[in-house]
Amino acid sequence: MRKFSLALILLSLSVSTGAIAETPPAQRSGTPEEQAACSRDVQRFCRPVIDQGDFTILACLQQNRPKLTKACELVLKDHGQ
Repeated sequence: MRKFSLALILLSLSVSTGAIAETPPAQRSGTPEEQAACSRDVQRFCRPVIDQGDFTILACLQQNRPKLTKACELVLKDHGQ
C-alpha cells in the first residue's frame, strides 16, 4: 500500500512545481478514496513492477488503461493523466 501511495503522488505531476509547493501534502498523495479506487488495479496489473518506482507504476496503469476500473480511470483523468 505504501508503494501505491507513492504512485498516486505521480498523478499530480502535471501541476507546475510552484503549485505543488502550495498544495498541502495530503492532496498531493491522493485522497483515501482515490487510493482505494486504484489499489486493486495496481495489484492486479502492476504487481510485477511495483518495486521499480512510481513512474513505472503510473506507466503500467496507463498501458493497462482499457482494463482499468471506471473509478481508477476517473482518478487518472482527474489528475491529467
